[in-house]
Amino acid sequence: MENHFAVKLSAALRRCGNPVLVGLDPRAESLPAGMLASDDVERPERVAAAFGEFCRGVIDVVAPLVPAVKPQAAFFEQQGPAGMVVLAEVIAHARSQGLLVILDGKRNDIGSTATAYAHAYLGPVEQHGWGADALTVSPYLGEDSLEPFVEVAMDHGGGVFVLVKTSNPGGGRFQDLVADGRPLYAHVGELVQQLAQRTLPDASSGCLYGSIGAVVGATYPEQLHQLRQSLPNCWLLVPGFGAQGGGAAEVASAFDEEGLGAIVNSSRGIIFAHSQDRYRDKFGDAGWQQAVEAATRDMIGQLREHTPAGQLTS
Repeated sequence: MENHFAVKLSAALRRCGNPVLVGLDPRAESLPAGMLASDDVERPERVAAAFGEFCRGVIDVVAPLVPAVKPQAAFFEQQGPAGMVVLAEVIAHARSQGLLVILDGKRNDIGSTATAYAHAYLGPVEQHGWGADALTVSPYLGEDSLEPFVEVAMDHGGGVFVLVKTSNPGGGRFQDLVADGRPLYAHVGELVQQLAQRTLPDASSGCLYGSIGAVVGATYPEQLHQLRQSLPNCWLLVPGFGAQGGGAAEVASAFDEEGLGAIVNSSRGIIFAHSQDRYRDKFGDAGWQQAVEAATRDMIGQLREHTPAGQLTS
């Protein structure tokens, strides 16, 4: 069971003593001064190279501190072929530093196309070149669209995080629609719980979670609490912390009493900390990596103080 994603994730949280997930969302306009020349902004290969330098620099800082990182595929795809090469290099670098990698691609399709996506991102790195440990997927093509991702993940020790209740303000337009007396997100959650139960590790592992998890935003704490209760075997990937307004108090109910069961993402709040008021004067652009470390440690401290994640160090 050492190759089971949920077991690996549990071990990583215990080893680091925190559930922080650092999002790698590189943006040309937000990079530290001097990393990308102004006349290179319209040259995808130059932007991609800067993204690689920046993300590797973030990884080198956070690898001793947190269990996982989450590259956002869109920012790399935006730079065309060069960006996709850099994405593969960033994933490989993160894994070489002992981090789990959750690729935020929100993929999905049906039949052989879904299978191709699953193999592309969750298959063996020597065959496909990506080698992520887990992938975010959309559920709205139905159960048969999720099955290929589940199968490939289980074959290769990977994980899948299904969008259930997302952090964005407009998510409720569809996710909150009521069908058979329950909101749509609850129906999706029920399916994800069933898939998680199917993918539980052997009881001897002591892990209560399967390889299929749910994305549930910190910006909806009441629904987060409800879903934690109704998805007892699902890891929750919780976006919305920091820049989107979610704080430690809002995510506290995502955890079990041992401080497991959830991993909390912060992207801009950590990787661009050098541009925030509380870090700018102390570190500035020249000390952007020190700002990343400070912001990461601050988030770790907040989660340890205000959530059951503090139990991970006791």
